[in-house]
Amino acid sequence: MKRLSVKLKLTVLMTALLLVLVAAVLAFLVTVTSTVVTDNAHEQLETTVRANLPEISRAADGSLSLGEGFVFTRGGVYTLIYNASGALLAGQPPLSAPEGLAFENGALREASGSDDYYVIDFWLPFGWEDGVWVRGLLQVPESAEVVGDLIGIALLLLPLLVVLGGVGAYLLVRSTFRPIDRIVAAAGAIGEGRDLSRRIGLPPGRDEISRLATAFDSMFERLERSFEAEKQFTSDASHELRTPTAVILAQCAEAGHAETVEQYRQAIDVIDRQARKMSALISQLLQMTRLDQGTQRAAMEEADLSDLVEVICAEQPALPHRVTIQTDVQPEVRAVFDVTLMSRLLQNLLNNAARYGRDGGHIWVTLRHMDDAVLLSVRDDGIGIPADQMDKIWQRFYQVDAARSGSGGTGLGLTMVRQIAALHGGDVSVESTEGVGSCFTLRFPAVRAGEKNS
Repeated sequence: MKRLSVKLKLTVLMTALLLVLVAAVLAFLVTVTSTVVTDNAHEQLETTVRANLPEISRAADGSLSLGEGFVFTRGGVYTLIYNASGALLAGQPPLSAPEGLAFENGALREASGSDDYYVIDFWLPFGWEDGVWVRGLLQVPESAEVVGDLIGIALLLLPLLVVLGGVGAYLLVRSTFRPIDRIVAAAGAIGEGRDLSRRIGLPPGRDEISRLATAFDSMFERLERSFEAEKQFTSDASHELRTPTAVILAQCAEAGHAETVEQYRQAIDVIDRQARKMSALISQLLQMTRLDQGTQRAAMEEADLSDLVEVICAEQPALPHRVTIQTDVQPEVRAVFDVTLMSRLLQNLLNNAARYGRDGGHIWVTLRHMDDAVLLSVRDDGIGIPADQMDKIWQRFYQVDAARSGSGGTGLGLTMVRQIAALHGGDVSVESTEGVGSCFTLRFPAVRAGEKNS
């Protein structure tokens, strides 16, 4: 049994169970049949004898008188009449009947002679001390013959039942295990790395296998996201770190051949800037990967978003291009959000507006609470976004003005903004006119789904 597959084991067990059930049913039928035959024989004996009792009487001359309806033998039942002393007055007992059996009024019992008989006696009085005994005899029916026929039929049909039961059990088991075969095949394909996008795809259901398949599909989806995030991180890091690494190596070589302190200091400054850029890039890539994989969970809490926006805007260091910030914040706008992630979102939007702002330009930050939603807008009067690039700004490492890429931007800010917005159940939209400016608007629910009625 240890080397058999689960399908064959279940088939054998189900077939064995079928055999046990058939044997139990057969035993039940034998018992019921024997009981029914016995009960029918008892009823037949008593009914026949009682039907003869009214036909027995004493004539005027003292002789025994039997009516027209009296029958000595009917359906195997013998009716005998004895006097009070036990002498036979009428009727002929069968040759195999028991002899010398005492009379018991109204008692139905089994007695043995050459054959076994059911016996019942009734005392029929004709006066205070006069009367006759009426005895009924019925040979015990051969219920064994009926049972034997039943067993013979069962033995004849049993092989057929076993074959049909085994085939049916195997088909049922195979049908039941087919989804598990799909699970194994999908897991094998993913385990070998051939197809990470493969899914089991069973129809939704409440049975255990459907729930197992759904759980596996969810696990496969998480695995695929993890592998894709790893590939994305590796690709992004190798691509974006190549340039600063090359710059650092080149500056190290120049520093080694610097002829003056000023040349050495300039090389160190370049190395420092490139190292800081690499550190910021790696930090953002790691955070974006965690957001993609869902390993960084948002620490949602109810807080005053108005205070957070005012503090972030007030504590901004000197912005490039002499850009200034103006705020229009509705007071006491409370919402459920992750303070750290929302701070990063606003900071990224401010950095983006400042980086692409014009000299002496402005940034307007607006916060409003409208219809169970929060609207946070960051508008600038900078260079704007060309219409053909509006959809590209959300891509990783994409920058509208490549000439400004050296101003500290990594091209990941807006991508992270959209990720954080989605994590809060919201979205970010942009309106922009080239040469006039851009406006980014975050809209997200003030409370998370499921908390409105709590």
